[in-house]
Amino acid sequence: MSRLYTSFYLFLSLFLFLIPCLISAHLIEVPAGKKECFFEDLHVHDKMTVTYQVGGGGHLDIDFWLADPEGHVLSKQIRESTGSASVTAQKDGRHEYCFSNQMSAIADKMVSFNVHGVIYVSGDADVVAPVEREIRSLANGLASVKDEQEYMVVRERTHRNTAESTNSRVKWWSVLQALVVFAVVGGKFII
Repeated sequence: MSRLYTSFYLFLSLFLFLIPCLISAHLIEVPAGKKECFFEDLHVHDKMTVTYQVGGGGHLDIDFWLADPEGHVLSKQIRESTGSASVTAQKDGRHEYCFSNQMSAIADKMVSFNVHGVIYVSGDADVVAPVEREIRSLANGLASVKDEQEYMVVRERTHRNTAESTNSRVKWWSVLQALVVFAVVGGKFII
């Protein structure tokens, strides 16, 4: 019994150590008038989810689409600031997902995105051990918490930039008002 617990804790430790290596966020800059495309090789029944958020540039919107190996669009989102698309592969091959900023002529966009995948393993669901089922459930929960945390970081950055911009504008408006007051007072003394 002790050997079972030892192997379980070893497996769990290894799994938790490898999770950060398997799940990572990407941050890209999509220039104005351009698109950035990425590819994932999937087999039949593999699942892939792409979540994204625009963190800076213009109106914080971007076009996104996900296509199968034959080029058929499986998911398309137009001018969205945040989104998610999931697909279960019906065909083996290279699936493409793109972020397009072609609608903008001036503003570059900063896009943060995650790609999560579940590799399909054939077999009965009853054969899966309860421990493995719990580990999969924990991994899914961890991935969703990580997505939410990255969303909050991007939102915090956006709000901080807005607050700093507002603070700067208020400061310069106050300086301008002080100069106008001094000019009016100086004008009263001269006249």
